[in-house]
Amino acid sequence: MSRYSLEDEPSNLDEMPLMMSEEGFENDESDYQTLPRARVNHRQRGLGWFLLGGWKVLCGSCCDCLAHICRRKKELKARTVWLGCPEKCEEKYPKNSIKNQKYNIFTFVPGVLYQQFKFFLNLYFLVVACSQFVPSLKIGYLYTYWAPLGFVLAVTMVREAVDEVRRYQRDKEMNSQLYSKLTVRGKVQVKSSDIQVGDLIIVDKNQRIPADMIFLRTSEKNGACFIRTDQLDGETDWKLKVAVGCTQRLPAVGDLFSITAYVYAQKPQLDIHSFEGNFTREDTDPQIHESLSIENTLWASTVVASGTVIGVVIYTGKETRSVLNTSYAKNKVGLLDLELNRLTKALFLAQVVLSIVMVAVQGFVGPWFRNLFRFVVLFSYIIPISLRVNLDMGKSAYGWMIMKDENIPGTVVRTSTIPEELGRLVYLLTDKTGTLTQNEMVFKRLHLGTVSYGTDTMDEIQSHIIQSYAQVTSQPSNGSTGGATPSRKTQTSGPKVRKSVNSRIHEAVKAIALCHNVTPVYESHVNGETESAEADQDYSDDNRTYQASSPDEVELVRWTQSVGLTLVNRDLNSLQLKTPSGQILSFHILQIFPFTSESKRMGIIVREESTGDITFYMKGADVAMASIVQYNDWLEEECGNMAREGLRTLVVAKKCLSEEQYQDFENRYNQAKLSIHDRGLKVAAVVESLEREMELLCLTGVEDQLQADVRPTLELLRNAGIKIWMLTGDKLETATCIAKSSHLVSRSQDIHVFRPVSNRGEAHLELNAFRRKHDCALVISGDSLEVCLRYYEHEFVELACQCPAVVCCRCSPTQKAQIVTLLQQHTANRTCAIGDGGNDVSMIQAADCGIGIEGKEGKQASLAADFSITQFKHIGRLLMVHGRNSYKRSAALGQFVMHRGMIISTMQAVFSSVFYFASVPLYQGFLMVGYATIYTMFPVFSLVLDQDVKPEMALLYPELYKDLTKGRSLSFKTFLIWVLISVYQGGILMYGALVLFESEFVHVVAISFTALILTELLMVALTIRTWHWLMVVAEFFSLGCYLASLAFLNEYFGIGRVSFGAFLDLSFITTWPFLWKVSAITLVSCLPLYIIKYLKRKFSPPSYSKLSS
Repeated sequence: MSRYSLEDEPSNLDEMPLMMSEEGFENDESDYQTLPRARVNHRQRGLGWFLLGGWKVLCGSCCDCLAHICRRKKELKARTVWLGCPEKCEEKYPKNSIKNQKYNIFTFVPGVLYQQFKFFLNLYFLVVACSQFVPSLKIGYLYTYWAPLGFVLAVTMVREAVDEVRRYQRDKEMNSQLYSKLTVRGKVQVKSSDIQVGDLIIVDKNQRIPADMIFLRTSEKNGACFIRTDQLDGETDWKLKVAVGCTQRLPAVGDLFSITAYVYAQKPQLDIHSFEGNFTREDTDPQIHESLSIENTLWASTVVASGTVIGVVIYTGKETRSVLNTSYAKNKVGLLDLELNRLTKALFLAQVVLSIVMVAVQGFVGPWFRNLFRFVVLFSYIIPISLRVNLDMGKSAYGWMIMKDENIPGTVVRTSTIPEELGRLVYLLTDKTGTLTQNEMVFKRLHLGTVSYGTDTMDEIQSHIIQSYAQVTSQPSNGSTGGATPSRKTQTSGPKVRKSVNSRIHEAVKAIALCHNVTPVYESHVNGETESAEADQDYSDDNRTYQASSPDEVELVRWTQSVGLTLVNRDLNSLQLKTPSGQILSFHILQIFPFTSESKRMGIIVREESTGDITFYMKGADVAMASIVQYNDWLEEECGNMAREGLRTLVVAKKCLSEEQYQDFENRYNQAKLSIHDRGLKVAAVVESLEREMELLCLTGVEDQLQADVRPTLELLRNAGIKIWMLTGDKLETATCIAKSSHLVSRSQDIHVFRPVSNRGEAHLELNAFRRKHDCALVISGDSLEVCLRYYEHEFVELACQCPAVVCCRCSPTQKAQIVTLLQQHTANRTCAIGDGGNDVSMIQAADCGIGIEGKEGKQASLAADFSITQFKHIGRLLMVHGRNSYKRSAALGQFVMHRGMIISTMQAVFSSVFYFASVPLYQGFLMVGYATIYTMFPVFSLVLDQDVKPEMALLYPELYKDLTKGRSLSFKTFLIWVLISVYQGGILMYGALVLFESEFVHVVAISFTALILTELLMVALTIRTWHWLMVVAEFFSLGCYLASLAFLNEYFGIGRVSFGAFLDLSFITTWPFLWKVSAITLVSCLPLYIIKYLKRKFSPPSYSKLSS
C-alpha cells in the first residue's frame, strides 16, 4: 500500500462533515483497519465482561498468539532465477503442492471434537455424562447418557472423515500429474508437486500449467500462444501470451542450456493482472536485457490452448497467484444453531436456579452440595440431547428433499449443516459473467447515422458487400485489382460529395473486419509435432475458430464473416481477409494500440498491400470516442438508445494517413517508447496526436444474452426483500448494461456512477455527492471501492446498504470476498454468494451460504459451494420454498424438542417437591430413553414434513419470505410461550396424577407417563399446519409402541428403584378408572391450548393463513 502524501487532505475536508466520529478522522491510513474496531475496544473490561464471553476472547487470542509463533509467515521477497538451475536459488521456496484439507492424521480427532464441543449444548452433555462415573452422583444407567452423545459424535466424525478423504483424493490427483522437465540430459518426467523454482517445464496443449512461469519459447511460429484463464479470473475468453524474444529466437530447445541467463522477478503478489520483471542474458558481449510484463507470464491453474510452451518456474506452491487469491473454507454455522445455542444457555441458567431453589427449600442440610449436583443431573432433561440428533437428521432430510425436487433438477447439497440459512438471507451477491449472462454474444445492430440495420435486415448488408466487391474486381486492372478501395485520387477530391450507402456499409464492415485483436485458429489434421507445409491445413470455414481476449470482438468478426468479409489469417504483423468472391486481401499491420480500461478504445494502423494505402482504424466506447470523431448529431442519442436495450455499444472510426504523416508519427512513437520517465504518458500523448477529427463510420450493438428467466427471478428475489449486489470483474459499461437489461436496476431508477477516486479528499467529496442522491442504484469500480474502504469503511457501507441495488465492477477475487465480510460485520444480516467460476470461490466460501452454478467456466465454484445448482433461475425455488420450509420446520422442531424436555423436568420438580425434595428420579432409565426415542421421536420428527403454504403459493407471494428475516419463528418470545406451555402441562399432569390417585399411590408413574405420552402426541397434532400421510402413520405407530411396552415392560412402571415393590398388573391398566382418569388429565392439559389456538387463528391470523384459506 503506497504511503499517501499529506497533500491528500486539503483543509476544505473539514467544512463538509461526513457522519463520522472525530477519532476516525485523525487516524492515519496506516491503521485504517482498526477504525470500526477501535470504537468497540473502548468498553470497560470488568468481571462481567470476562464472564459474558471475555474468557472466549482471551483464550482465542492466546491460541492465535501460539499459532503465530509456531508458523511465522516467511516474508515474500523479489528473486533472481537462473534458467534451468534450481540449485542456484539463494532461498528455500515452498513446495509446489496443492493442499485443501482441513485436518491431518493427528489433528483430525482433536479438531472435530473441538468443533463439536465449542457448542455449549454438546459441552454440557459431556459434563453431565462424565458426572455419572461418580458413584454418589449416579442417577440411572450410564447408557442413558452416553448412548445419545456417542451417536451424535460418531455421525459427525464419519461425515467429516468422508469429506476429508474426498479432499485428500482431489489434492493427490492434482499433485501427481506428470510434466516434462528439460535438463541437460534431455527430458525427464516430474510430478507436479516436485517442481522447483528455476526448473524448465514443457506444457502441452490442453495441459494445466503447474506453477507460475515466465514464457520462454513455443512451438508456434509467431512466438505467441493462447491460454485459458477461466479458473483464475472467471473470464472464458483466451488470452494471448508472448514468449521472451531472446529465447524464442534460439535455433533449438537444447540451446536453452548453452546460454547463461536469469530472470529477475518481483515478490509474489495478489494481483493477477500485473507483473514486473527483467530477463538478462549474460554470455553475449553487450548483455541482452528484455523487460518482462504480464504478457510474458503463464500463471498456475491456467490451461494452454494452442501449441506447446516452455517456461521457467518463478513461483511455486503457496506463492503462486492462484493460491494467494484463494481463501480457506471456514466451518459454516447456521444462524438457527447459534440462536438455539443461546436458548440452551438460558435453559441451563433456569435449571441451575431450579436446583438451588430445591436445595434451599430443603434448608441446605447434609451434603447439600452433592444434592445440588444431583438435582442438576436430574433436571438435565430440560436440555434434551435429542435436540442435536433431531436437528442433524432434519438437516439431512431437507438436503434430501432439495436434491429430489424435480423442479430444480441437478441441484446438489454439499454442506448439510446449513439448509436453514437459505430461509434467512438479506443480501445476495452475484457474479455477472456466466451467472446472470450466458457469456454468448450476438450481433444485433449496425447504425450508420442515417440508416440502421437490425437482425432481420442483415441480408441487405450482405448484398451491398457482394455488390461493392464485384464492382472493384470488374474495374479495368490499373493496379488496384486486389484493393477494396477505389484509387486514392477519387477519394481526396473533397469530402463534399455524400458517399452512397453502399460505400459507407463497405467501409464500416471492412473497418470492423480489420480493427480487432482476433486470431483465427485452425485445427491441424497432421499428427506429430511439426506441422508440415501450410497447405496441409484445412482453411475451410467449418474448421476455423476465432480466439480473442473479449467475446465481443469474436462476435464482431464472426458477423463480418456472415456478411461476406472473412478473416482467414493473422500473425503478429499481417492480416488476411477473404472477399465474397473468394479473393484474398492482404494487410500489413504497422502498429497496434491495445484496449486498456483507462483509454477504453483500441486502434490499429494497417497498410493495404495491393494499393499501399495506410489507414488508422479505431473502435471504442462512446465516452472515449465522442471527442475523437468529427462533429455529428446522432452518435450520443443512438448510443443512449442502444444502451437502453441492454446492448454493448462500440463506435468505429477511421483516418487515412499519407506516407509522410505515418513516418513522422512512427519516429515520435518509437522515441516515446524508449523514454524512462513517464513512458506511459508520453506514448499516450503521441497516439493522441493521431486521434483527431477521425471519420465516424458506424456504431455497433452486441447483446450478451441473459440466462433463462433471469429477469423474473431477480424480480422475485427483490419482492422477497433480498438486496442484490452484482460483483463482476468486467468493465463498468458492460456491467451497467447488464444491470439494466436484467432489470437488476429498474427502468425508472437513477444510476449513480461513482467517479474514480484515488485519495482521501476525492473519496470524501464523492461520498458526499452520493449521499445527496435518494433511491438510486450505485455503480462503483474496484479501485474506488478500495479507496473508500480504506478511509470511510463504515460510512460507505452504511450508504451502500440503503441502495436498492449495487454493482461493483473490476473486482478481484479477494475483493469480492472482502465485500461479503464487510456486509456480515456491518449489517449482521445473512449473506449469500452465487457464482460459477474459479474467481468466485473466495466469495462463495466467505458468505454465510454459498451457491455455485455448474457452468461453462468449469466446476470449481460448484465444488467449493454449499449448494450447487445448474441454472440461475433455480435459486428462486431454492430460497422461497426450500429455504423457507427448512427454517420454519427447524424452528418448530427445535422448540418442540425443548418443550418435550421441559415438560418432563417440570414433572420431576413437582414430584421431588411432593416427596420432601428428595433427589430421586421419577422415571427409570429405560422409560427416559424410550420417552425421547421410540415413544415420541417419530411424530416429533415428522414435523420436518410440515409446510404452512404450498410451494406454488410461496413462489407467488415472495413477500412471505420477508417475514423470516426478522427471525420471528424462533425468538425469545416464542420460546417463552413454549416454556409457559411446558410448565402448565407438566404441572397439570403430575398434580393430576397425584390428586386423582391418592389410594393407589403406586400407580402414579403409569398414569402420569401414559398421560404425558398422549399429551405429546396431541401437541404434535396441534403444531402441524399441513397433514402428510407419514405424520398420521408416525402418530399411530408411536401410540402402538407405547401400548405394547405397557404390556411387556411393566417392571419399569414402579416409583424409584423397585423400592416400593410395585409391579404393575395388566388388570389395572384395563380398568375404567385408569382410562377415564388418564383421559381427564390429558384433556385438561391439552384442551385449553386447542381453544387458544382456534381463537388466535380467528382473531389474528398469521400472514400465510390468509393465503391458504
